[in-house]
Amino acid sequence: MSLYKTIINNLPEVVGPTQKRLSFKEKLKWTLIALLIFFVLGMMPLFGLGQNSLQQFEFLSIVLAAQFGSLISLGIGPIVTASIVLQLINGSGLYTFNLNSPEGKKNFQGTQKLLAIFFIVFESIVYIFMGGLSPAAQLAGTPLYFQLQLILVFQLFLGGMLILFLDEVVSKWGFGSGISLFIAAGVSQQIVVQTFNWLPGPGGLSGVTYSIGAIPALFQALASGDPTTAAIKVAAIFATVFVFVLAVYAQAMKVEIPLSFGRIRGHGIRWPLSFIYTSNIPVILVAALMANMQLWGRLMQNWIGPNMFARFSESSGEVVGGFVYWLQPPNLVNNLLTGSVTGAQFGQASIYLFFMVIGSVIFSIFWVQTAGMDANSQAKQMMASGLQIPGFRKDERVLERILNRYIWPLTIMGAITVGCIAAIADLTSALSQGTGILLAVMIIYKLYEEIAKQHMMDMYPGMRKFMGGS
Repeated sequence: MSLYKTIINNLPEVVGPTQKRLSFKEKLKWTLIALLIFFVLGMMPLFGLGQNSLQQFEFLSIVLAAQFGSLISLGIGPIVTASIVLQLINGSGLYTFNLNSPEGKKNFQGTQKLLAIFFIVFESIVYIFMGGLSPAAQLAGTPLYFQLQLILVFQLFLGGMLILFLDEVVSKWGFGSGISLFIAAGVSQQIVVQTFNWLPGPGGLSGVTYSIGAIPALFQALASGDPTTAAIKVAAIFATVFVFVLAVYAQAMKVEIPLSFGRIRGHGIRWPLSFIYTSNIPVILVAALMANMQLWGRLMQNWIGPNMFARFSESSGEVVGGFVYWLQPPNLVNNLLTGSVTGAQFGQASIYLFFMVIGSVIFSIFWVQTAGMDANSQAKQMMASGLQIPGFRKDERVLERILNRYIWPLTIMGAITVGCIAAIADLTSALSQGTGILLAVMIIYKLYEEIAKQHMMDMYPGMRKFMGGS
């Protein structure tokens, strides 16, 4: 175990700031720098890449904040996968980290980083040697082909490590976390492109070629007398707005617990507990899990051919069978408008909804336990601040018992709500995938709350007024 701790303590890391509190201007600078580097890396193609079998996985690229075929083809996948594995290990009791002590938190974070590095190496090898990303096919069987494979693996490893360090930069020097920021940035880019892009895209139902963006395509469809395509575009825009409003409304709901200062009579505060208690974390984890299943299914087909886990169409690249097929959201709205909906699609939609909700609940419970959001941790934090609930004895056990009445129902109900919103958004064909929109809205809203709470006085007057300050 001493060797393991030595490895954890000597892992490369981004040094945090020496001052206790960074200014708004400083955090904004590092957040924008990290975002700029992320977008630049996404535009850098892999040297030696010939075939890109992963470019069809738009949903996967959105959830993992990846650009397949670029230096960041892995995206945040290894980091999220490491988090899922570690939560399962800690939540199942196979190995328990004492997250209430500084040493336990350090071991947990070090183990997570070590796992992330392992998955960066592992996924880099899998992506290349299982045919997801590969050199030109005409070089197969030559020494140059194998050499290019090794070069591609190294490039993916380098890109994965850069994303890992960028995540640390944002977490220590910027706003929120890099994982959330990169997802929000990727989704926002997709929404803008799929809403306003006037460049020509695939043909509509009448054979006319429309713009990629929904709004230009809507007017073009109306002008060409294609009401079905126009209805599809209107449904996509409406679904996007609906998900946005519903996510903001659910995120703003809170339960406030009245607390008082034990030594100062007449003074008290309200301790807010969000209705979506674990925020967007469960959806990120369950969506990444489903996306990884889809990716692994494609890689397995490339390696051993069609199998029970997943079967993909070689012509369209879409999943057509296997276990993974039932975890994909069918395009219900489009199929209803075009009259091509089937009973099997309703069954597929029900299974997808069930998996999203149950997965969100499971990961929400694990996250509460591992992120210090359980009643015991919250009670200790309140007691350390000299707070107590009026009318109750000042005892940590009493406070914990009262908090349990709120935290566990909020954990379950919030997870069910966020899972349902994400699934319904995907089934209604919202722009840039419903899950991605939900994640982006919740990430940006939480970022807004954090900035407004911590840095309102640091802002310029115009920015302060925009954020809701006086």
